[in-house]
Amino acid sequence: MKLLLVEDDPSMQTTLQRTLGRRQIDVRICGDGAQALAQWRALEPDVVALDLSLPGLDGLQVLAQARAAGLRTPVLLLTARGTVGDRIVGLNAGADDYLPKPFDLDELEARIRALKRRHQGAEATARLPEVGGLRYEPDSGAIYHRAEVLELTPRELALLKALMAKPGHAVSKERLFELVFPGEADVQYEAIEVVVYRLRKKLAATGATLMTLRGLGYLLREDA
Repeated sequence: MKLLLVEDDPSMQTTLQRTLGRRQIDVRICGDGAQALAQWRALEPDVVALDLSLPGLDGLQVLAQARAAGLRTPVLLLTARGTVGDRIVGLNAGADDYLPKPFDLDELEARIRALKRRHQGAEATARLPEVGGLRYEPDSGAIYHRAEVLELTPRELALLKALMAKPGHAVSKERLFELVFPGEADVQYEAIEVVVYRLRKKLAATGATLMTLRGLGYLLREDA
Protein backbone atom coordinates (compact mmCIF):
# COMPACT_ATOMS: atom_id res chain seq x y z
CA MET A 1 0.00 0.00 0.00
CA LYS A 2 1.05 3.62 -0.55
CA LEU A 3 1.16 6.22 2.23
CA LEU A 4 1.71 9.95 1.78
CA LEU A 5 3.36 11.26 4.94
CA VAL A 6 3.04 15.03 5.35
CA GLU A 7 5.49 15.78 8.18
CA ASP A 8 8.20 18.43 8.51
CA ASP A 9 10.36 16.74 11.17
CA PRO A 10 13.31 15.06 9.34
CA SER A 11 13.93 12.52 12.09
CA MET A 12 10.25 11.54 12.12
CA GLN A 13 10.29 11.27 8.33
CA THR A 14 13.28 8.94 8.39
CA THR A 15 11.97 6.78 11.23
CA LEU A 16 8.52 6.28 9.73
CA GLN A 17 9.78 5.71 6.20
CA ARG A 18 12.26 3.07 7.37
CA THR A 19 9.96 1.34 9.88
CA LEU A 20 6.81 1.27 7.77
CA GLY A 21 8.81 0.36 4.68
CA ARG A 22 9.89 -2.85 6.40
CA ARG A 23 6.17 -3.57 6.88
CA GLN A 24 5.39 -3.34 3.15
CA ILE A 25 4.07 0.24 3.27
CA ASP A 26 5.51 2.49 0.55
CA VAL A 27 5.98 5.83 2.35
CA ARG A 28 6.25 8.99 0.23
CA ILE A 29 7.44 12.11 2.08
CA CYS A 30 6.24 15.70 1.88
CA GLY A 31 7.65 18.31 4.26
CA ASP A 32 5.31 21.28 3.96
CA GLY A 33 1.66 22.09 3.38
CA ALA A 34 2.17 24.03 0.15
CA GLN A 35 3.51 20.94 -1.65
CA ALA A 36 1.17 18.45 0.00
CA LEU A 37 -1.82 19.00 -2.28
CA ALA A 38 0.24 18.60 -5.47
CA GLN A 39 1.81 15.37 -4.23
CA TRP A 40 -1.56 14.15 -3.00
CA ARG A 41 -3.01 14.47 -6.50
CA ALA A 42 0.05 13.06 -8.26
CA LEU A 43 0.65 10.02 -6.04
CA GLU A 44 -2.97 8.92 -5.47
CA PRO A 45 -2.04 7.39 -2.09
CA ASP A 46 -4.15 4.84 -0.22
CA VAL A 47 -3.89 6.88 3.00
CA VAL A 48 -2.53 10.31 3.97
CA ALA A 49 -0.86 10.76 7.37
CA LEU A 50 -1.03 14.51 7.98
CA ASP A 51 0.74 16.49 10.69
CA LEU A 52 -1.17 19.57 11.87
CA SER A 53 1.91 21.70 12.56
CA LEU A 54 3.43 22.45 9.16
CA PRO A 55 5.30 25.40 7.67
CA GLY A 56 3.20 27.53 5.34
CA LEU A 57 -0.23 25.95 5.19
CA ASP A 58 -0.99 24.04 8.37
CA GLY A 59 -2.52 20.58 8.34
CA LEU A 60 -6.11 21.77 8.76
CA GLN A 61 -5.76 24.15 5.80
CA VAL A 62 -4.28 21.38 3.66
CA LEU A 63 -7.11 19.06 4.66
CA ALA A 64 -9.82 21.64 3.97
CA GLN A 65 -8.41 22.42 0.51
CA ALA A 66 -8.04 18.74 -0.33
CA ARG A 67 -11.65 17.97 0.55
CA ALA A 68 -12.84 21.06 -1.34
CA ALA A 69 -10.91 19.80 -4.39
CA GLY A 70 -12.67 16.44 -4.20
CA LEU A 71 -9.76 14.40 -2.82
CA ARG A 72 -11.46 11.64 -0.81
CA THR A 73 -8.35 9.74 0.35
CA PRO A 74 -8.70 8.70 4.02
CA VAL A 75 -6.67 10.96 6.33
CA LEU A 76 -5.00 10.18 9.65
CA LEU A 77 -4.06 13.32 11.57
CA LEU A 78 -0.78 13.23 13.51
CA THR A 79 -0.21 15.98 16.04
CA ALA A 80 1.10 16.94 19.45
CA ARG A 81 -2.16 18.79 20.06
CA GLY A 82 -4.02 16.28 22.17
CA THR A 83 -7.12 18.06 23.45
CA VAL A 84 -10.64 16.94 22.67
CA GLY A 85 -11.29 20.28 21.00
CA ASP A 86 -8.41 19.78 18.58
CA ARG A 87 -9.62 16.30 17.70
CA ILE A 88 -13.13 17.57 17.02
CA VAL A 89 -11.85 20.38 14.80
CA GLY A 90 -9.74 17.93 12.80
CA LEU A 91 -12.53 15.40 12.36
CA ASN A 92 -15.02 18.09 11.40
CA ALA A 93 -12.54 19.35 8.78
CA GLY A 94 -12.70 15.97 7.05
CA ALA A 95 -10.14 13.76 8.80
CA ASP A 96 -11.01 10.08 9.21
CA ASP A 97 -8.93 9.34 12.31
CA TYR A 98 -6.67 11.07 14.82
CA LEU A 99 -3.47 9.89 16.53
CA PRO A 100 -1.75 12.21 19.06
CA LYS A 101 2.03 12.27 19.41
CA PRO A 102 3.96 10.48 20.76
CA PHE A 103 2.41 7.34 19.31
CA ASP A 104 3.24 3.66 19.16
CA LEU A 105 4.43 2.52 15.72
CA ASP A 106 2.34 -0.66 15.85
CA GLU A 107 -0.77 1.41 16.55
CA LEU A 108 0.12 3.78 13.71
CA GLU A 109 0.41 0.87 11.27
CA ALA A 110 -2.85 -0.66 12.50
CA ARG A 111 -4.74 2.61 12.06
CA ILE A 112 -3.31 3.17 8.57
CA ARG A 113 -4.30 -0.31 7.42
CA ALA A 114 -7.74 -0.01 9.03
CA LEU A 115 -8.38 3.26 7.17
CA LYS A 116 -7.41 1.66 3.87
CA ARG A 117 -9.67 -1.36 4.46
CA ARG A 118 -12.59 0.81 5.55
CA HIS A 119 -12.26 3.12 2.56
CA GLN A 120 -11.91 0.29 0.04
CA GLY A 121 -14.78 -1.63 1.57
CA ALA A 122 -17.09 1.39 1.49
CA GLU A 123 -16.24 2.16 -2.13
CA ALA A 124 -16.66 -1.43 -3.28
CA THR A 125 -19.92 -1.99 -1.44
CA ALA A 126 -21.46 1.19 -2.82
CA ARG A 127 -21.05 0.11 -6.43
CA LEU A 128 -21.20 -3.69 -6.53
CA PRO A 129 -22.58 -4.69 -9.95
CA GLU A 130 -24.65 -7.79 -10.59
CA VAL A 131 -22.55 -10.66 -11.92
CA GLY A 132 -23.97 -13.92 -13.26
CA GLY A 133 -27.20 -13.55 -11.33
CA LEU A 134 -25.36 -12.58 -8.13
CA ARG A 135 -26.33 -9.30 -6.49
CA TYR A 136 -25.39 -7.61 -3.22
CA GLU A 137 -28.12 -6.15 -1.01
CA PRO A 138 -26.63 -3.39 1.22
CA ASP A 139 -29.62 -3.38 3.61
CA SER A 140 -29.24 -7.04 4.57
CA GLY A 141 -25.51 -7.36 3.86
CA ALA A 142 -26.21 -10.57 1.94
CA ILE A 143 -25.46 -11.71 -1.60
CA TYR A 144 -28.35 -13.22 -3.52
CA HIS A 145 -28.42 -15.61 -6.46
CA ARG A 146 -31.65 -14.82 -8.22
CA ALA A 147 -34.16 -14.68 -5.35
CA GLU A 148 -32.24 -16.88 -2.90
CA VAL A 149 -29.66 -15.83 -0.32
CA LEU A 150 -26.26 -17.38 -1.06
CA GLU A 151 -25.15 -19.13 2.12
CA LEU A 152 -21.62 -17.86 2.79
CA THR A 153 -19.23 -17.66 5.70
CA PRO A 154 -18.02 -14.14 6.64
CA ARG A 155 -14.70 -14.79 4.88
CA GLU A 156 -16.38 -16.10 1.75
CA LEU A 157 -18.67 -13.07 1.75
CA ALA A 158 -15.71 -10.68 2.06
CA LEU A 159 -13.91 -12.44 -0.78
CA LEU A 160 -16.92 -12.48 -3.09
CA LYS A 161 -17.70 -8.81 -2.45
CA ALA A 162 -14.12 -7.88 -3.34
CA LEU A 163 -14.33 -9.84 -6.60
CA MET A 164 -17.79 -8.49 -7.49
CA ALA A 165 -16.39 -4.97 -7.19
CA LYS A 166 -14.13 -5.70 -10.19
CA PRO A 167 -15.87 -8.29 -12.38
CA GLY A 168 -13.66 -9.61 -15.16
CA HIS A 169 -10.53 -8.07 -13.60
CA ALA A 170 -7.91 -9.82 -11.51
CA VAL A 171 -7.67 -8.92 -7.83
CA SER A 172 -4.31 -9.70 -6.28
CA LYS A 173 -3.88 -12.33 -3.60
CA GLU A 174 -2.36 -9.71 -1.29
CA ARG A 175 -5.34 -7.37 -1.64
CA LEU A 176 -7.78 -10.19 -1.02
CA PHE A 177 -5.82 -11.33 2.01
CA GLU A 178 -6.11 -7.85 3.57
CA LEU A 179 -9.88 -7.85 3.04
CA VAL A 180 -10.58 -11.43 4.10
CA PHE A 181 -8.14 -11.68 7.04
CA PRO A 182 -7.90 -8.09 8.35
CA GLY A 183 -5.36 -7.71 11.15
CA GLU A 184 -4.61 -11.46 11.32
CA ALA A 185 -0.83 -11.30 11.02
CA ASP A 186 -0.29 -14.95 11.99
CA VAL A 187 -2.38 -16.29 9.07
CA GLN A 188 -0.43 -17.45 6.00
CA TYR A 189 -1.29 -16.10 2.52
CA GLU A 190 -2.10 -19.66 1.43
CA ALA A 191 -5.24 -19.46 3.59
CA ILE A 192 -6.83 -17.44 0.79
CA GLU A 193 -6.66 -20.54 -1.42
CA VAL A 194 -8.86 -22.46 1.02
CA VAL A 195 -11.50 -19.71 0.99
CA VAL A 196 -11.33 -19.56 -2.82
CA TYR A 197 -11.80 -23.33 -3.08
CA ARG A 198 -14.88 -23.32 -0.86
CA LEU A 199 -16.40 -20.28 -2.54
CA ARG A 200 -15.81 -21.73 -6.01
CA LYS A 201 -17.86 -24.80 -5.06
CA LYS A 202 -20.73 -22.62 -3.86
CA LEU A 203 -20.70 -20.64 -7.12
CA ALA A 204 -20.92 -23.76 -9.28
CA ALA A 205 -24.72 -23.52 -9.56
CA THR A 206 -24.71 -19.80 -10.38
CA GLY A 207 -23.93 -17.92 -13.57
CA ALA A 208 -20.55 -16.74 -12.25
CA THR A 209 -17.14 -18.41 -12.29
CA LEU A 210 -14.21 -17.74 -9.96
CA MET A 211 -10.98 -18.06 -11.94
CA THR A 212 -7.33 -18.26 -10.87
CA LEU A 213 -4.81 -16.26 -12.90
CA ARG A 214 -1.29 -17.34 -11.99
CA GLY A 215 0.84 -14.41 -10.89
CA LEU A 216 -2.10 -12.02 -11.02
CA GLY A 217 -4.65 -13.25 -8.50
CA TYR A 218 -8.30 -14.16 -8.92
CA LEU A 219 -11.20 -12.83 -10.94
CA LEU A 220 -14.95 -13.30 -11.13
CA ARG A 221 -16.57 -13.49 -14.56
CA GLU A 222 -20.06 -14.05 -15.84
CA ASP A 223 -20.54 -17.30 -17.72
CA ALA A 224 -21.13 -16.94 -21.45
